[in-house]
Amino acid sequence: MIEILKCLKKHGERLDSQIADEIGIPLEAVRQHVAGLERTGDVIACNLTRFNNGLRTDAWLYRVSGYIPPAAPGRKARPAK
Repeated sequence: MIEILKCLKKHGERLDSQIADEIGIPLEAVRQHVAGLERTGDVIACNLTRFNNGLRTDAWLYRVSGYIPPAAPGRKARPAK
C-alpha cells in the first residue's frame, strides 16, 4: 500500500489500470489495497467512465487526500489590472 501512495504522490492522480501497470501488481489487488486506504481516509476515489471510439471503459480514479502537487515550472499568468 505504501507503493500505491508513493505512485499517487508522484503523479497526482492516476487510474487504477495505470497504478497496476506501474507497480506491477494485478488490477484487483490495486482495488483491494486502495479500498483499505479509502477507509482510513488517505485516498479519495471516484468512478470514471470514458468512451473510446464508442467503447465504454469503466475505471476508478484515485488521488491522495489533502495533497496538492507543486505548481508546474514556468511563467505564471499575472492578474489583469
